[in-house]
Amino acid sequence: MKVYAVLDTNVLVSALYTSNFEAATARLIRALGNGSFCTLYNDEIIKEYQEVLHRGKFDFDSELVDALIETVINNGVPASRVITSEQFPDPDDAVFYEVALSKDGAYVVTGNIKHFPRKPIVVTPTEMVEILGI
Repeated sequence: MKVYAVLDTNVLVSALYTSNFEAATARLIRALGNGSFCTLYNDEIIKEYQEVLHRGKFDFDSELVDALIETVINNGVPASRVITSEQFPDPDDAVFYEVALSKDGAYVVTGNIKHFPRKPIVVTPTEMVEILGI
């Protein structure tokens, strides 16, 4: 059974920041690249990835950022938002949750659990690593 997940931007930031090859975020990106799970995304999510990951304050290599975003796209499927009445401390986070709702059993993977509704579909990178068994 294919596992679907929406990756919050902070997961990608952490994956790019870490020098720990075994960090949960790094493991997730490798797992994505080898087809262990499939991302869900829409234009809003990709736009946020591009805007945030290319910010000067992070000083990430532009080619590496672009390759990471391409990995998300190439190993994922576009999805639509399923509008919810859930409240979010940061309304910009709603898109990640609502895109995850488009596919039964999909997860939202985030390092900021408190920014999302307390639902079983919202998991940390470490929890996602456990779900995938990687």
